[in-house]
Amino acid sequence: QVRLVESGGGLVQTGDSLRLSCAASGFTFSTKSMNWYRQAPGKQREWVALITSSRNTNYAGSVKGRFTISRDNAKNTLYLQMNSLEPEDTAVYYCYISEIPNVWGQGTQVTVSS
Repeated sequence: QVRLVESGGGLVQTGDSLRLSCAASGFTFSTKSMNWYRQAPGKQREWVALITSSRNTNYAGSVKGRFTISRDNAKNTLYLQMNSLEPEDTAVYYCYISEIPNVWGQGTQVTVSS
């Protein structure tokens, strides 16, 4: 059974940093492209970042230069390092498998106060 469990969210202030984690199981993690998405209150879910199996990365313009996506294939874990957080980053953050659609975890809440 494919499973994604996000963690690491919290309440922080503008300019602070957080590192999110996504523990993956039930599939061959190292061969999949992984993504982070987020959903702010009252808004549609939006894509944030991608890392391929060969560790190529891509970012949404709103987070480029502030967020870093990475992976540890030995631990089947995806990460999102978020620096210089802004109130606009407040959202529930989810990880997502490019090759296995429609599988979502419970997400982790990130709240950035001004």
